[in-house]
Amino acid sequence: MFVISHDQHLAAQNFRQADEETRRLLIVLAGEAAQKRGYVFFSEVQFISEADLKAIDDLWKQYSDNKFGYSVQKRLWEKVNKDFTKFFIKAGWMKKLDTEVEQYNYRAFPNEFMWELNDQTPEAHLPLTNALRGTQLLNSILTHPAFEAQEELADQDEGQFGAENGAPKTLKDGPKSLSNRFFKPDYSF
Repeated sequence: MFVISHDQHLAAQNFRQADEETRRLLIVLAGEAAQKRGYVFFSEVQFISEADLKAIDDLWKQYSDNKFGYSVQKRLWEKVNKDFTKFFIKAGWMKKLDTEVEQYNYRAFPNEFMWELNDQTPEAHLPLTNALRGTQLLNSILTHPAFEAQEELADQDEGQFGAENGAPKTLKDGPKSLSNRFFKPDYSF
């Protein structure tokens, strides 16, 4: 089966497919146990290279005019003092209920999420990271060394693109090419 690459989904602004591909890539990058299981444990994030997480983040930022990506999510998360409930509300992962008391509930995946980039799409809305079983996975991604020095990343913008035709750098995963692997996402968690 032919697998369309992550950057092609993002370039076409097919954000739902790009989100699925991001999830698949994280599973592959987390290692064999995560691949067998079909999802990433928070403790496995430390084994994902900085270069790979930065490459994924750079693509999301590039094709969303800096509205999406893990570094964008980290910035928003830090603005709300690392309060995940406030982050989920601001990122649009929760919706306000029509009740007398102010209450919020998680949006239903995938139908209630916003897969288009427009003025109504909240900043940091994508990529989605499952937090239904807790926030440890997202916390591990947002606190990964790849996103520690965000100010330095802004200064290195010229370095994130290849020398030829502004093409983004590709994921570095050693001898095996990620584009040759296929994994069907499992959303049963």
